[in-house]
Amino acid sequence: MEARQTGPRLRVLLGEAIALGPGKSRLLGEIDKTGSISAAARAMEMSYRRAWLLVAEMNSAFRSPLVISGAGGRQGGGAVVTDFGRRVLAKYLAMEAKATRALSADMAAFEKYLKRPVSG
Repeated sequence: MEARQTGPRLRVLLGEAIALGPGKSRLLGEIDKTGSISAAARAMEMSYRRAWLLVAEMNSAFRSPLVISGAGGRQGGGAVVTDFGRRVLAKYLAMEAKATRALSADMAAFEKYLKRPVSG
């Protein structure tokens, strides 16, 4: 089980839709690492269908595709995070780090309102 973390989480909205947020950015990074939507989904313990839908949502939210996937089959299709996708991910991660730094004092003060994690 992961350690409980507190902190802000950045979500970039396009209308009502989340163009990019913590889960989608992690999925994008996993696809870039593994070269596969299905392997990325397994690493994140989500269904392939859910991962594929998230990729489709990301691709439709941006001016250019973030991920390009090949047709599946015997050889497997694979997936590639585009150069544009890597730039988008890098900018998102930089913005998230900046927000975390900017809010660190406020988060430290806010944590007193939260319950302590149960140790097991």
